[in-house]
Amino acid sequence: MDINFLVKITSRAWSLDILELLHNGVVGRQAALLSASGASRTAFTQSLNHLKGLGLLERNPGHGHPLRPEFRLTPEGVSASIIADKIKKAAPKPSDQILLRRSWTIPVLAVSYEPRYFKDIKNELGTITDRALSQSLNRLRSQDWLNRTVNLSAGPLRPIYQASNVGASISQAVNFNML
Repeated sequence: MDINFLVKITSRAWSLDILELLHNGVVGRQAALLSASGASRTAFTQSLNHLKGLGLLERNPGHGHPLRPEFRLTPEGVSASIIADKIKKAAPKPSDQILLRRSWTIPVLAVSYEPRYFKDIKNELGTITDRALSQSLNRLRSQDWLNRTVNLSAGPLRPIYQASNVGASISQAVNFNML
């Protein structure tokens, strides 16, 4: 899985939760998934449709009522669900889950497995704005998932960012599967 596809998956708040639930054997009916996720109906439906659009989920033929379909993971969805499960296990606390649902959290951690400058992170992620990256870096630092140090040996002082603690575990889970 490349970084651009990871950005697409995590652009919806409940996508990782849905993938993780299906990976762990929750029945693919909407009602069961909605109940297990704890999401609002609207946000859940948007995330479910997003995963179908990405080709990670499909309707399970021959199962479910037309108005209450059942879904299953596609082969590509299975590999994405393994990553989602590892990410969710690396950050088990309820306060961690809120941060995981933010759009850029996981992609920023994925590219911060080694020390990176702001510009390098931005270039790696491509579509992220300066403001979104700055806000994401600040949120990750406040949660202690990212370290910020300043390179004093270079000419102008420039901060360097690297995933740490839970952030390093998430980065490792993502990068192990991206190789």
